[in-house]
Amino acid sequence: MLSYPSSIPLSTRSLNHVADLIRAHRRQRRSRWRRLVPGRQALLVLAHLRNGDTFTRLAAGFEVGVATAWRYVREAITLLAATADDLRQAMSRIRLLAYAILDGTLIPIDRVHDQKPYYSGKHRRHGMNVQVIADPAGRLVWASAALPGSAHDLTAARTHGIVAALTSANVMTFADKAYQGAGGCVRTPFKRHRYRPKLSHRQKAVNKAHARIRALGERAVATLKTWKVLTKLRCSPSRTTAIVQAILALHHVENPTYRG
Repeated sequence: MLSYPSSIPLSTRSLNHVADLIRAHRRQRRSRWRRLVPGRQALLVLAHLRNGDTFTRLAAGFEVGVATAWRYVREAITLLAATADDLRQAMSRIRLLAYAILDGTLIPIDRVHDQKPYYSGKHRRHGMNVQVIADPAGRLVWASAALPGSAHDLTAARTHGIVAALTSANVMTFADKAYQGAGGCVRTPFKRHRYRPKLSHRQKAVNKAHARIRALGERAVATLKTWKVLTKLRCSPSRTTAIVQAILALHHVENPTYRG
């Protein structure tokens, strides 16, 4: 098998952070000798999350078994996910923003036995629904747990308590038409309904201004998906939340603006 050197577009902050978590976890468990030291395990995990390298490639590159690579990645993801902020912790910073941007995205997955709950009619593919909150500059602030792809964005936002939390904090929030009816502080564009008059010039102007603001939220979604493992998850859908939360924790290590 041929091999070649590669790079991971991350700073040493992320490597040191993951290595420290692994090192502390090993001390706590009084773990015996392992094939890879914490720093090498951290590098393996980052290659999987950021570059999307498969377990087979990782096993060959780090000279470990495929099962060992899988265990190392799963262990580190669990440790990272435990350090990610929940919505309550994130709201302590979100309430300081001039306004927030709320958007939903679909994380593609492989087909599973019970396909119907994971099929998104909007995207016409199977996946998991994740809600994302961005600041006025489009920077990623927080990402929710994952729900099956058939969940509507508004339903997902209410399930996670996002609408209630933003309203309670009195944070003006811009969202797309999928969130119409959310109420509270969530602002959505005007939508033309069947058998009703066309939108007025004023309503069209409001929608245009709203779109300029809301479009910045796409940057946060794009930031989340720069982690290539989310291009298409090939694991159990139940692992999606842990992976997204691990990525959120690493994102805040790389970009400490909204780090707790």
